[in-house]
Amino acid sequence: MELRHLRYFVAVAEELNMTRAAARLGLAQPPLSQQMQQLERLVGVTLFHRLPRGVALTEAGQRLLRDARSILAQLDQAADNARAAARGELGTIRIGFTSSASFNPFVTRVIRDFRAEFPQVGVQLMEENTAALLARFRVLQLDAAFIRPAAAETEGLEEEVLFHEEMLVALPVGHRLEAWSAVPLAELATETFILYPRRNGSALYDAIVGGCLAAGFSPQIGQEAPQMGSTVTLVAAGIGISIVPASMRHLHTPGVTYRPIEGDAPRAPMSLVLQRRAAPAVTAAFRDLVRSRLHTA
Repeated sequence: MELRHLRYFVAVAEELNMTRAAARLGLAQPPLSQQMQQLERLVGVTLFHRLPRGVALTEAGQRLLRDARSILAQLDQAADNARAAARGELGTIRIGFTSSASFNPFVTRVIRDFRAEFPQVGVQLMEENTAALLARFRVLQLDAAFIRPAAAETEGLEEEVLFHEEMLVALPVGHRLEAWSAVPLAELATETFILYPRRNGSALYDAIVGGCLAAGFSPQIGQEAPQMGSTVTLVAAGIGISIVPASMRHLHTPGVTYRPIEGDAPRAPMSLVLQRRAAPAVTAAFRDLVRSRLHTA
């Protein structure tokens, strides 16, 4: 039995007339009658009562009609699903982000908008440091990520720099610089720094240290924190100060005051990194949405 048999059968069963069914299918009537006789031989039962004017379904024919409609509907749905998957409207996307990216309003907005525009796409979110997310890319466990990589770290991947984010000085409440409206980096020369480890994100670390060196001093690093959120928590505890992306102020940690940096300040680039190998169409759809939102931001 072939699919054409089922399509022809459904047309005859719905029209209950060989001539009208043939016209509907764009066939001549004799070949259609032959196809229905062939179908009956293949199934091994009589599907139609032949009447002087048209046909009527037997009980076996009525049962086959229900099943044939279901099969053809599933076939059409399968084709629709394949086309939707090719357009990136079906499937799953794995999106990674660093802890600082999770507080950036642009990042959270595009993920929310993507889920709204592509409700049939499953979204898996992973929050890890830059080094861990890059490692996931290498073993094909990640499709896209909002990270701050160094130039050589994205070799073999697709990277689009989205924007360069302002950085702020994070001070414990009551710090001597809290009253300042903006803080020159040189004023931090004698301070104890709490920094995100370089092994977890070299680009951000190097931007901060490089900014301090340009201001005439090497930062005194008293503590490293594995996540940007814990960096701010340690500042609140009075252990030291830090320089963090401006989006971290959305964390609203009690005991921390943020101040702009006066003069030539380091900035934190944010990139969208995409899997280039084995990337599904849904990844391209996500990239296109990010681009469109960036232009309207």
